[in-house]
Amino acid sequence: MTNPKIAPYGSWKSPITSDLIVAGSIGLGSIRLDGEDIYWLEGRPTEGGRSVLVKLSPDGTRTDITPQPYNVRTRVHEYGGGSYLVVDGRIYFSNFADQQLYKQLPNSEPQRLTPESKQRYADIILDQRHNRLICVCEDQTNPDQEPENSIVSVDLNNGEVKTLVSGCDFYSSPRLSPDGLKLAWISWNHPNLPWDQSQISIASVKDDGTLGDPQLVAGEENESICEPKWSAEGYLYFASDRSGWWNLYRYSNTGVPEPLYPMKAEFSYPHWVFGLSTYTFSSQDNLLCSYTQNGRWYLANLNLTTQQFNLIDIPYTDISALHATENYLLFVGGSPTQPGAIVKLDLSTQKTTILKQSTNLEIDSGYISIPQAIAFPTTDGLTAYGWYYPPTNQDYQAPDGELPPLLVKSHGGPTACASASLSLRVQYWTSRGFAYLDVNYGGSTGFGREYRQRLEKKWGIVDVDDCVNGAKYLVDQGKVDGDRLAISGGSAGGYTTLAALTFRDTFKAGASYYGVSDLEALARDTHKFESRYLDRLIGKYPEEKELYQQRSPIMFTDRLSCPVIFFQGLEDKVVPPNQTELMVEAIKNKGLPVAYVPFEGEQHGFRRAENIKRALDGEFYFYSRIFGFTPAEDIQPVEIENL
Repeated sequence: MTNPKIAPYGSWKSPITSDLIVAGSIGLGSIRLDGEDIYWLEGRPTEGGRSVLVKLSPDGTRTDITPQPYNVRTRVHEYGGGSYLVVDGRIYFSNFADQQLYKQLPNSEPQRLTPESKQRYADIILDQRHNRLICVCEDQTNPDQEPENSIVSVDLNNGEVKTLVSGCDFYSSPRLSPDGLKLAWISWNHPNLPWDQSQISIASVKDDGTLGDPQLVAGEENESICEPKWSAEGYLYFASDRSGWWNLYRYSNTGVPEPLYPMKAEFSYPHWVFGLSTYTFSSQDNLLCSYTQNGRWYLANLNLTTQQFNLIDIPYTDISALHATENYLLFVGGSPTQPGAIVKLDLSTQKTTILKQSTNLEIDSGYISIPQAIAFPTTDGLTAYGWYYPPTNQDYQAPDGELPPLLVKSHGGPTACASASLSLRVQYWTSRGFAYLDVNYGGSTGFGREYRQRLEKKWGIVDVDDCVNGAKYLVDQGKVDGDRLAISGGSAGGYTTLAALTFRDTFKAGASYYGVSDLEALARDTHKFESRYLDRLIGKYPEEKELYQQRSPIMFTDRLSCPVIFFQGLEDKVVPPNQTELMVEAIKNKGLPVAYVPFEGEQHGFRRAENIKRALDGEFYFYSRIFGFTPAEDIQPVEIENL
């Protein structure tokens, strides 16, 4: 190895380019088993973000099942999930373009099953006894009122849709018992989100397909229920945070849910999307589960008879989408040195095999920054958490005495959790000489309900304080340059970013990806799923209108004193484009450097390769101009007004 070159932070040449990231990276998830065949979904930026169903046969043959132009993706709750089902080679899926259900037989083109309508479908299961599908339905027919959510059946002969369960604002997770005689489901009502308060119910399924009177199983005030599953012997399992942590419970003939293995750990996570699977049965006696503590995920085996709980030693720190047979476990796994992948674990030998990686890039470890878990003091004597990535590039070192710029990431949700899995987008920054801090601010998942509830009535305060205090902690530790601090985030993280830039003076630049700037506008103009979210995060609207105004960055652009770049999908229904455009105009009028990069055809989050590349390079270019360093490679510039 040659001696490293001396060059300022930010100007290091990296092999981890945006072209390589988007060309070689795909999204992986939604694993399903059908006999000996394994299925999963691949989100492909190079195909316009199309979501493609892939089958892996026992002989190792991998086949794309979804032909162009079909896109396996539902928009129920706007975030989707649970978009397909496969049974005996027959596939049922939601097609993104028209949101209708399609049936696809082996070696054939998909055929539409449901009649053309404004209804959307998700979380699909099969009711073999009545030759029908059961799923969640979101009816968007009347544009002048909120969509109506229900659980419906879809006749497999003629596509007829019938309502089975209605009356609540939201539904998820319809699950049939093994004998087909009982249906379980989760429901919740405004102003709650499913991680605030939700309920699980059971009803008998009559011979004619209608349901008997529902029986409430669990879901008291301030209790969140998720992931119901039936065991082979007909017991109902689910996760509940009634103890303060999402632990697993079993509901049997006693009529009282019993905890399986109480721990101060989370065995599930917020129900933003359908189709979660953090546990699965490998046999009648054994349950395999993933759980998280302090931001790191673990895998364990729980013997349901002896209650013996054993950790399984695997090289992964992010573990999700679990599905098992008696012989092996499938999951999506990632670690600080390994990108996300579909992984197969042999349950007898404990050997793991990668079936598909999210990227085909092979990066020398000399360019990979390994995250360090940090805990730092924050407001009111509390502690917050994050993952710190030091700048790392084996070819370079900085001049003596120079400290690196820091990019603070405020994650979305705001209930999400910063992951320590290898992210080439993070390494894009660190390999060019940036330090990077991924903050698990108060409100994040993985630290129990009490930590999650730190954000109640304090969104725009607690999250901002934790991001600011994380940056200050690293400055005080002598790790980063206090004059070159930037903050970036998307969606709810975009709001935290804008609030931090507006109401604090710690950061010198920032990037907002489809971030909220006007809380009043968000309360009045967003989709049903989140339309009452701010009741808990801010207060009731319009009764507490003043609070909304006090925490809206758009109302206080006079306090902004640093440059900002904005990225926005023009078809975003969660955070509409006017949220960004009003902020851009206000900053422009103030004379501060500002850039705006809108994307046609994108919604809440960017899926197309060219737009992912443009955003990543655009943010880096923006900081290069603001912080005064010269990128090592040519980057398409963005127009910066008032520079």
